[in-house]
Amino acid sequence: MILVTGATGRIGGRVIHELTTAGAAVRALTRRPDEARLPGGAAAMLGDLRVPASVGAAFEGVDVAYLFPVPGWPLADLLTHARKAGVRRIVLLSSASLPGGPNVIERQHRANEDAVRASGLPWTFVRPTAFMANDLSWAPAIRAEDTVRNAFPDASLAPVDEHDVAAVVAAALLDDDRVGHTYELSGPEPLTTVERVAILGEALGRPLRFTKLSPLEFQTALVADHPPVIADAMIGVLAAATDATAPILPGVHQATGGPPGTYAEWADRHADHFR
Repeated sequence: MILVTGATGRIGGRVIHELTTAGAAVRALTRRPDEARLPGGAAAMLGDLRVPASVGAAFEGVDVAYLFPVPGWPLADLLTHARKAGVRRIVLLSSASLPGGPNVIERQHRANEDAVRASGLPWTFVRPTAFMANDLSWAPAIRAEDTVRNAFPDASLAPVDEHDVAAVVAAALLDDDRVGHTYELSGPEPLTTVERVAILGEALGRPLRFTKLSPLEFQTALVADHPPVIADAMIGVLAAATDATAPILPGVHQATGGPPGTYAEWADRHADHFR
C-alpha cells in the first residue's frame, strides 16, 4: 500500500494517476475525503498533516509514504507515527537549490530533509525547481487584458512540468532501489519571464503584453497571496536569476529515462486556463 499526501493537489493527483495506472494500491490522504475525486480506485482517507494524531490511522498497513510539505507541519511527529505504524520508507517532495543563496523557502525544505534523515526511515528526495504551474497565477490578468505584470523580465528559470514531478515521485514510490537517491528536476531549457510570456501567447494564438513593475509594486502584488517573508524570498530568487542562466538539472531523465516536457507543451495543455 502506498500513501499519497497532498492527494487533491496538482502533484498529488497526478501521482495517484501514475500509481493506479501501474496497478498499485493507493491510499489518498485528504482533509475532505467526501469531496475528493480520485483516479483509478484510490481510497480517500481523512487526515491533516498539521495534526499528527489525525494521520496515524492512515499510516497503518502502508509500505511507502509520499509526503507533500505543508507550512508549519510537525514533521518529526508525523515521522514518528509512520515509523510506529511500520512504514518502510519515505519519498519527500523537497526543492532544488534556488538562485541567490539560502532563503526561507530553501531553509525550510532542507530542514524537512534533515528531519526525514533523523527519523531513521529510508528515504528518497525529489527536488524540483520552480513549477511551470506557478505561471497559472498570470491567468486572470491574461484573460482580462492579455497582460503579465512582473518586476523581473529577464529572470532566467528552467521551470519543470508538474507531470514530470509526479512521474519522478511515482517512480520513486514504486521502486525500492530508489532509496537514498536525490533527484533534482528542471525543465529542458532556461527561459526568461518574457520568453515564457511569448510562448504562452503562441499557445493562445494572440500576442501578450509584458508590463514591468517596480520591485515595490511587485512585492505589494505578491503579499496579496503570500506571507511577506515568502514574498521577499521570491523577489530575491528572481533578482538573482536576472544575473544568471538557469541550470538544467538531470533528475527527470535519471528517474524516468525520458526527457522533461517543454514549456511550450505545458502551455498548449493549459491554454484553456488563460482563455
